[in-house]
Amino acid sequence: MRAFPPVFRTLRYRNFRLFFMGQGVSLVGTWMEHVAMSWLVYRLTNSPFLLGVMGFLTQAPTFILSPFAGVMSDRWDRRRVIIITQTLYMIQAMALAFLALTGTIAVWHLIALGVFVGCVNSFDIPCRQSFIVEMVDDKEDLGNAIALNSLMFNAARLAGPSLAGVIIAMSSEGVCFLINGISFIAAIAALCFMRIKKHETKPENTHILEDLREGFSYVYGFKPIRFILLLLSVVSFTGISYVVLMPVFARDILKCGPGTFGIMMASTGLGALAATIYLAMRKSVLGLSRLIPVFSSIFSIGIIVFSVSRALWFSLSALAVAGFGIMAHMASSNIILQTIVDDDKRGRVMSFYTMAFIGVAPFGSLFSGIMASKIGATNTLIAGGSICVIASLIFARKLPVIKKAIHPIYRKMGIIPEVVSGISP
Repeated sequence: MRAFPPVFRTLRYRNFRLFFMGQGVSLVGTWMEHVAMSWLVYRLTNSPFLLGVMGFLTQAPTFILSPFAGVMSDRWDRRRVIIITQTLYMIQAMALAFLALTGTIAVWHLIALGVFVGCVNSFDIPCRQSFIVEMVDDKEDLGNAIALNSLMFNAARLAGPSLAGVIIAMSSEGVCFLINGISFIAAIAALCFMRIKKHETKPENTHILEDLREGFSYVYGFKPIRFILLLLSVVSFTGISYVVLMPVFARDILKCGPGTFGIMMASTGLGALAATIYLAMRKSVLGLSRLIPVFSSIFSIGIIVFSVSRALWFSLSALAVAGFGIMAHMASSNIILQTIVDDDKRGRVMSFYTMAFIGVAPFGSLFSGIMASKIGATNTLIAGGSICVIASLIFARKLPVIKKAIHPIYRKMGIIPEVVSGISP
C-alpha cells in the first residue's frame, strides 16, 4: 500500500483519495460562487438587510429538511444520493451563469436558486458526512479522514474567494458561476470511479416519522451529543452570521473593493486550514472534547476583534483567528460525534449536526441583518461574539458529565485501554 505522511495517512485508501481530489476541485468553484453571490446581491441592492434575507432563504431549507434527509441517509445508498446532489448543484450553477452572463439576472433569481441549493444541501451534507466512514477501512483513521475532509474544504476556501475576487474585478460574477458549474464534473467522476462495499441500510419497515422520533430521542437522551449540538447551535446563530455582513465591512467600513473582499474571505480560510492541519496531526480523539470550548472562545474573540478593527491588516489577522477557532470547533465536534455514534443512527445524528451548524445559521443571518440595520454591523458582531463566549463557558462546566458518558464507548472501541482509563476524553 502506498506510503503517506502521518498527517495524510487516510489518503492511502483509494476511495477516500478519489473523494479528496474530486471534492477538492469542486469546492474551489463552490467558494467562488459563494463570494460572487454575496457581492452581486450587495451590488444590486446596497442593503445589509437583504444580505441577511438572502442568507436566511438560501439556508433555511436545511433546518427544515435535514432531519428527514438523515432518515433517508440511513435507508438509501449514500454514494448514489451524493451523485444526484452534485448533479443538481451543477445545474444550479449553470443556470446562474446563464442569467448573469446574459445580463438578465435579478435578485429574485439569486434567491430562488439559493433556496434550491439549500434544499439540495439538506440531503447532500448529512450523506457526505456519513459517507466518510464507508471510505475508511480502519475506524482509528476516522478522525484523520474528517480532519482531511475539513482541510480540503478550507484549502478551497482559501483559493476560491481569492480567485473570485480577481475574476469579479477583471470580468464579472457570471464567470465565477460558470467555473463552479464545470468544477462539479470532477466530483461526479470521482464518485463514479469508487469501489464501495454495499452499505448496510436500515430496513424501510417503519414510518419515516418513527425513525425521526427514534433519532431525536437518541440525540437528546445522550448528553455528550446533546451538549455538543447545543453549543454548535448557539455559535451558529450568534457568531457565524458574521459572514453575511462581510460585504458591509469590506465596502463601507474598510472602504475596499471585491478583490479585498475575496482576500478577507481567504483569510478566514487560511485560519481554518491551519486548524484542520492541527487536527489531522492528532493521533487520537482523546482530549478533544475539552478543547471544544477553547476553540469556540477563540472564534468568538476573533470576530469581536474583527468588528472593532479599522485597519485592513488587523482585520485580516482577526479573521484568520476566527477561521481557526470555528473550524477547529466544528471539526472536533464532528470527529467526536462520528466516533461515539451508533452506526445504524449515523445518518440521523449527522443530519442533526447539519441542522445545528448550518440549518440554524439562516436564522442568525436574518437576525444579524435586522440588527445591523438598527444598531450597526460592529455592535451586532460584538453582541454575537459575547454570547458565544458565555455559551462556551457553560459547555466547559458540562465536561465532567461528557467524560463520564463517553469513556465506556472509548474503552469498548479500544481507544482507552482499561489500565489508562483515567485519560481525559
